[in-house]
Amino acid sequence: MQQSTPPAPTTAAKRRIVLLGATGSIGENTLRVVAAHRDRLELVGIAACTNHRRLAEIARQFGVRHIGVFENGALAEARADLAAFPAGAQLYGGLSGLIDLAQLPEADLVLVAVVGTVGLRPALAALAARKDLALASKEILVVAGKFVMAEARAHGVRLLPVDSEHNAVFQCLEGHSAAAVRRIVLTASGGAFRELPLAALGRVTPEDALKHPNWSMGPKITVDSATLANKGLELIEAQWLFGLRPDQCQAVLHPQSIVHCLVQFADGTMLAQLAPPSMTFPIQHALLYPERLPGVAAPIDLDRLFSLDFRPVDETRYPCLSLARSAMMAGGVAPAVFNAANEVAVTAFLAGRVPFLAIPELIDNTLQVTSNFEPADLDAVLEADLAARRTTQSSITNLRS
Repeated sequence: MQQSTPPAPTTAAKRRIVLLGATGSIGENTLRVVAAHRDRLELVGIAACTNHRRLAEIARQFGVRHIGVFENGALAEARADLAAFPAGAQLYGGLSGLIDLAQLPEADLVLVAVVGTVGLRPALAALAARKDLALASKEILVVAGKFVMAEARAHGVRLLPVDSEHNAVFQCLEGHSAAAVRRIVLTASGGAFRELPLAALGRVTPEDALKHPNWSMGPKITVDSATLANKGLELIEAQWLFGLRPDQCQAVLHPQSIVHCLVQFADGTMLAQLAPPSMTFPIQHALLYPERLPGVAAPIDLDRLFSLDFRPVDETRYPCLSLARSAMMAGGVAPAVFNAANEVAVTAFLAGRVPFLAIPELIDNTLQVTSNFEPADLDAVLEADLAARRTTQSSITNLRS
């Protein structure tokens, strides 16, 4: 019998990516993934808040000609130093520049990794332009989950989670119906103070809070890990991403940060997703989905002795988690108010203006004095966000007077 000639291998088309937040922790890990898979991934647009010099380096390394600088002063400096960028580079400024980048005609996917709610309008613009959206900024769904998810459904595009916990849930749920899910459990390391006596929390400094035992992240999210506000935000985000009820979203302490989620199904069985505490794993999964290729970080070594521990969250140590869960149960603009108050309080703590234990007190006060309502549109949510920020800032001023 004559042997047939095997078909020639096909070359997958490159996925063209816009990276908003290119100079932060998520951005730098994304660059590692793109550099390792240049035959599959191509950067076509990048943006950062102020670090135009690093943007110029990235643009030259990856041949990017669409570059956004959010802050006006840094944008002016970048324009004065245009020779540092590749020939033909186009600079975009401010929020409108981020929106323009999110809608680049040549882009297939937009990864939003900017801190806070700055990425909300660009994320919605990407969805409206029918770009797949990879989300690393959890605040976007916390503030405007119903509007973002509705936009994704309306335009038939994929929303790919980049947070390690949500990406883990995404992987565990693949092939299962929503009706089969009993609950999801997100794991939390417990942050820098998980073993510190409660009586000592009143004396910790911003430098102490930034010493995360497992992860290398930006300052805001590292403080959020110490208060567990980040886990509260992640529970709210998970509710929107996976169409769950608040009571189906739970958290557990897992000091090793190797198991990133547990999904329990109706029959009582659980699936877990495991990976080392490196953001390259969820980033690569989101960028290459559904393709699986060799990773850029070392995998778990089962020949090395280690253990996996789980324990309930002590909400007397982590009151921010309890406040976030209450906001999630309340719905309406309460999650946006929680997020806004937390951002302002953490900024003040990092600046040395308030003590660590003031963070949950400020959030609680803002939630207590803010009237909750169901927003009819995005503008109503953003107005509630601004009002919550003003309230929290006023409380900080009163604390210091």
